[in-house]
Amino acid sequence: MRYREMDVAALSELLQNKQVTAKELAADALQAIAETDGTVGAYLTVAEEEAYRQAEAADKMLADGTAGPLTGIPFAMKDNICTKGVRTTCASKMLEHWLPVYDACVTEQLKKAGAVMLGKTNMDEFAMGSSSENSALQLTRNPAAPDYVPGGSSGGSAAAVAANECAFAIGSDTGGSIRQPASFCGVVGMKPTYGTVSRYGLVAYASSFDQIGPLTKTVADNAKVLEAISCHDRRDSTSLPEFDTNYSALIGKDLSGMRIGLPKEYFGEGINADVAALVRNAAKALEGAGAKIEECSLPAVSYALPAYYVLCCAEASSNLARFDGIRYGYRAEGVEDLDRLYRKTRTEGFGREVRRRILLGNYVLSAGYYDAYYKKAQQARTLLIRAFKELFSQNDMLLAPVAPTPAYKIGEKSSDPMEMALGDICTVPVNLGGLPAISVPCGTVAQDGANLPVGFQLIGPAFSEAKLYQAAAAYESGV
Repeated sequence: MRYREMDVAALSELLQNKQVTAKELAADALQAIAETDGTVGAYLTVAEEEAYRQAEAADKMLADGTAGPLTGIPFAMKDNICTKGVRTTCASKMLEHWLPVYDACVTEQLKKAGAVMLGKTNMDEFAMGSSSENSALQLTRNPAAPDYVPGGSSGGSAAAVAANECAFAIGSDTGGSIRQPASFCGVVGMKPTYGTVSRYGLVAYASSFDQIGPLTKTVADNAKVLEAISCHDRRDSTSLPEFDTNYSALIGKDLSGMRIGLPKEYFGEGINADVAALVRNAAKALEGAGAKIEECSLPAVSYALPAYYVLCCAEASSNLARFDGIRYGYRAEGVEDLDRLYRKTRTEGFGREVRRRILLGNYVLSAGYYDAYYKKAQQARTLLIRAFKELFSQNDMLLAPVAPTPAYKIGEKSSDPMEMALGDICTVPVNLGGLPAISVPCGTVAQDGANLPVGFQLIGPAFSEAKLYQAAAAYESGV
């Protein structure tokens, strides 16, 4: 039996019925990685010994009756999330050999649930990118079409799920980094409400945007994983104290009376016609399931992309200042002067895209430019939050493309930062508002002999994950 092709729910049932052990599932998943990852390149580190240790602990939980829905399920972790004793690189030369001495909160939660970590997945360096081509350590390919990118920055996590190299994976989403690779690879990806999943142990890119979330094969699996990793954590000052984590509660319920808005700005210039058609077909399917679909307008979305890049780069310049060659990580050699040590270490340790964003962040925070750029970007963020609030007073959720195009060929956009940035135009508004959004596969686009997956996203107000899962599951089941 090929366990690797099964979803979380099916594997959990086999484990609970004693038809397979967690150790057998781990062995099958590790074999899948050995057979396919040479082509896909999803993993930076395969933690075989750790996986078998966790599988043994999971089998004990299954034997003594303390198992949950994720006990014994093999998964992959994005490599910007700390795992005690397991290499965590952020796909950067700066942290290539770093072994954390503590677990991230998400890592703790998954260990508590009995899930089995197979290893750490590739990404854009420090989560800065949309294709996973910015990794300093290796290239990840799209399992659906090996000449195409898997998306980013959680490209390795999405590719691992799509290639059946794990049952689910964990990613992080700063401006679309879960949803866009989920769309490109044909899997389900959720960016939760800001503050519902602890950022403790997530190596920060932009602290007011970053949020951890799951990538899975099905909507129901996604809800179960999010239930396991959501919690209040006093170690994260932005962690919310009280919220309902029963995200599966509405799955299977009909959509009668649900109001879904279709913002016209998400279907304008730059949106691939085939992508737009697939997303509109998804809207029709949800309408057939009982939802009421109405076109609406979100003019403030035009401010989203410039505001996002100003604010994210500003936060990145601050967060990455700690990598100085003194405390930990890469340190340049042959330098005696302290200022030159800083300069050489950061020049050699950071890739081109990371250096570009740090420089931009320092610029917009500098004297004489702070009001012109950073302050105005914050004001634009406020306008967008208000605009979303107004739309959600009339709609339960919004439906839109995840990305303006399907996946593109490796190397096609890597030399043009502006064109790459425009690929985030549909996703960054959600992060500016701290909102939840889910990417769901809705078909493929034929291009140069390849069938490229496409996803649509459902965007809701804060804490609306259960409703988003309800609608996504209804679409997925074809109700």
